[in-house]
Amino acid sequence: MFSVKPDPDRNTLAIFYGDIVTPDETRRCADEVRLALPLLRPGFRVVVDLTALRSMDLACSARIAEIMEMCNEAGVAEVLRIIPDPTRDIGLQILSLFHYDNDVYVRTCASAAEANDLLATETV
Repeated sequence: MFSVKPDPDRNTLAIFYGDIVTPDETRRCADEVRLALPLLRPGFRVVVDLTALRSMDLACSARIAEIMEMCNEAGVAEVLRIIPDPTRDIGLQILSLFHYDNDVYVRTCASAAEANDLLATETV
């Protein structure tokens, strides 16, 4: 399960992954991200919420990398990941090193409340 929610007013793209995510779902997620990116301005933020994620197939990594590259090319400035359990990091930290520019600020939050506080108080 996934959802993609652009918020042009806040210049933010939210991506939620939950339950069991399959390669087909990450393909469809990449398609939705591609459609959402033109709604945002360079300097946007991406929030990736893994709170409800139970598992993600290893074959999803190519599409996750594609999503990162699309965001990078569109001018992402910051990525906030919500990962309540650090053992649930599905390799995003490693993928980030290869698919985001060095000036993209990547942070991991333990909760949606922490991510929302960062979004509300800081500008990129």
